[in-house]
Amino acid sequence: MEVREQEELLKRFERDLIGGKDICCLEGKITSFPSVLQKPFRMNYVGLIVCRRGSFGFDVDKQHFTAQAGETVFLSEGNDFCVGEVSEDLCVSMLFYRVDPIREILGSSVVAMYLYTTLTPEPCYVWTSGEEEDLARYISLLGRHRKGPQNPFDNHECKLLLLALTYRLCSIYSRRMMEEKNVAGHKIDTFIKLIRLIEKYYMQERGVAFYADKLCLSPKYLSALSKSICGYTVQELVFRAIIRKSIFWLKNTNKSVQEISDELNFPNASFFGTFFKKQTGLAPSHYRLSDEE
Repeated sequence: MEVREQEELLKRFERDLIGGKDICCLEGKITSFPSVLQKPFRMNYVGLIVCRRGSFGFDVDKQHFTAQAGETVFLSEGNDFCVGEVSEDLCVSMLFYRVDPIREILGSSVVAMYLYTTLTPEPCYVWTSGEEEDLARYISLLGRHRKGPQNPFDNHECKLLLLALTYRLCSIYSRRMMEEKNVAGHKIDTFIKLIRLIEKYYMQERGVAFYADKLCLSPKYLSALSKSICGYTVQELVFRAIIRKSIFWLKNTNKSVQEISDELNFPNASFFGTFFKKQTGLAPSHYRLSDEE
């Protein structure tokens, strides 16, 4: 790929990111990163970076990671991403996309996507999935749609491509979990059902008993199962979902603490503030101010 063509691709990708486009894609084997990613960039996207050659370092919420040839970086929403050192022979394919615009066609069957994007302990994962070539092909197909002439069918086709990619990511993550945790398949299925329930009810239901009842299991067994798979009890997962949503609203909206408290069905703003501080170490208003500094 010529230098001029690469520069144009990087500029387009950067414009899309800054403009908040739903799909931001680099379909070529790019040898560098756009400048917007070379300083902390708020990830309001699901991110996928396939390292085809060379290596690069990066920080996610001030944690340092490195990706090498044959590895894929899986980035979750709501974190600060910043690229650091890169090798001279770097070659990557990148895709950042929002889930909300395709949620209506995702269906509950792929809410398990949150296993690696929102409900897992780490802000990102660097894995050799064994499917790097296929993931790069998805990125290439989406990239061609984004830069080509638009017709009435393009938007829906892009959504279907994202749907297929999301299924692939779910498959990769579930397989990886089984390999690393050595958990039986039925336990994974139960955990995925739990994640779907939490995603649906966490703003209303805090108690373990509610989710256990939905799954016809005892609260003790369900929490032990959850802990064995992801390292968190059911209540910890619910609390993480609440805090994640709270942080998103504090960082990205002008909602007041009272409004956030009401949205999340807390008895009052004071109760919410106490809960938030216990989980994060800061009061909601102080968290918002610290983020702006």
